[in-house]
Amino acid sequence: MEITGPLESQQFSPQEPGQADIDEYRRLSAEQAAGVGVVSTVWRKRDYAATVSAYLSVSYDPPTMLVSLYEGSRIAQAVAASGQWALTLLAAGQRRQANWLASPGAPIEGLLSQVPFRRGPATGCAVLDGGLAYFELATTAVHEEATHLLVIGQVVSMGSATVRQPAMSPLLHYAGDYRSIQPQ
Repeated sequence: MEITGPLESQQFSPQEPGQADIDEYRRLSAEQAAGVGVVSTVWRKRDYAATVSAYLSVSYDPPTMLVSLYEGSRIAQAVAASGQWALTLLAAGQRRQANWLASPGAPIEGLLSQVPFRRGPATGCAVLDGGLAYFELATTAVHEEATHLLVIGQVVSMGSATVRQPAMSPLLHYAGDYRSIQPQ
């Protein structure tokens, strides 16, 4: 297959990208719409939760998922240490919760006091009310890659925290902002 038309290219050594390379990577990778979710865990009798957009289904048999977490974050440390976590897929109407849990200065104590949730039946991790779906996972592997931890988990419980309605749409992250799918 041949690609025609102008093709702009920026080359750099993957070992030593400069700040301009990093900024361009952020800009270009933001052109991919991604679902928004919340990862949560309980570690040392404390709740941890954070908004994520880097997660994926790894396998259907057995049901397995992966989430990418910034290695220096509280949520990454807690998820890696606890060995179990939950992922709630957010609906378009949950921007407020996504923003709150994405705030770098969010307090540890009372983090979930502004977010309606219930405890997952298998892990006890927070499952946000109103989400499109939730998954509870037992960690099977943690891989360090660049500035992130890739946490892989096998699903131990899943379901929907809400009754699906035709007008419901997922919360998406695109071009640095939250979006939703417009019904046609």
